[in-house]
Amino acid sequence: MEFKDLEIFQMVAEKGTITAAAKELRYVQSNITSRIQKLEAELKTPLFNRHNRGMILTPEGKRLLIYSEKILSLTNEMRKIVQNDKEPSGKLELGSVETVIKLPIILSRYNKKYKQVDISLLTGVTEGLQLKVLNHQLDGAFISEGTTHPDLAVHDVLEEELVLLSSKPFQSIEDIKDEPILCFRKGCGYRARLESWLEAEQFKPTKMMEFGTLETILGSVAAGLGVTFVPRSTVSHLLDQGSVYCYHLPPKYSRIKTVFVRRADSYLTPTIAKFIKVINEFREETEEQFQKSTQL
Repeated sequence: MEFKDLEIFQMVAEKGTITAAAKELRYVQSNITSRIQKLEAELKTPLFNRHNRGMILTPEGKRLLIYSEKILSLTNEMRKIVQNDKEPSGKLELGSVETVIKLPIILSRYNKKYKQVDISLLTGVTEGLQLKVLNHQLDGAFISEGTTHPDLAVHDVLEEELVLLSSKPFQSIEDIKDEPILCFRKGCGYRARLESWLEAEQFKPTKMMEFGTLETILGSVAAGLGVTFVPRSTVSHLLDQGSVYCYHLPPKYSRIKTVFVRRADSYLTPTIAKFIKVINEFREETEEQFQKSTQL
């Protein structure tokens, strides 16, 4: 068994078809097919169920995928360990919740300093991103502070205020009792905070509508579809335009931190160590600016 066989196996499992995997890896389809067949013959078990629309992992294939991810992650980590510790290079695979409005600043600063690093970014909800970091699918992720897995190291990034947003002015929760709640799917830290507040208020919304992107949620709120709960920094432009109105919640529910997490047991490569340094510099600068603004 070769590492390349496992890489091909993972790509087919991810894409679901030989054609898509071959395109991603830039291999001919016959090569992908023969490598999968070779792997199945070596392990003496079918790894995929074939059907007209593609390929689905068998129970044995699902078990192999878990070990395959661990093996390839350790292999990638081994390569990183022996790289030049003065000049980060290679891939940096990151995840983030959609509402980290300052993230482009952090990425831009890092990219300008370390041009040999290729950054990729995956968006998702807090719960799912934590799982991907734990499973070695991401080097790290920006998530909402909350229940963090004990195997993750946590680095503070920034603290923000969450606000309830509507297309019309309101004074209390009674004014929006018939409005649908627009939110991300389960696993979102902001949604969890909102649900805690609603429970404390003994308020049960008439409808919860799940969306995949922040842009769609904000556009829908502005159009009068419902209300949402997001960091104030992400909607300052809409507030200035008068497109939406915000309602402030008690600090217990509205103050939330964005943190960067990584596997605590992973080797701290120069690539990720320098990235954390950029995060810390950004956090210190942001805190200093906040202190100055409060003194004016």
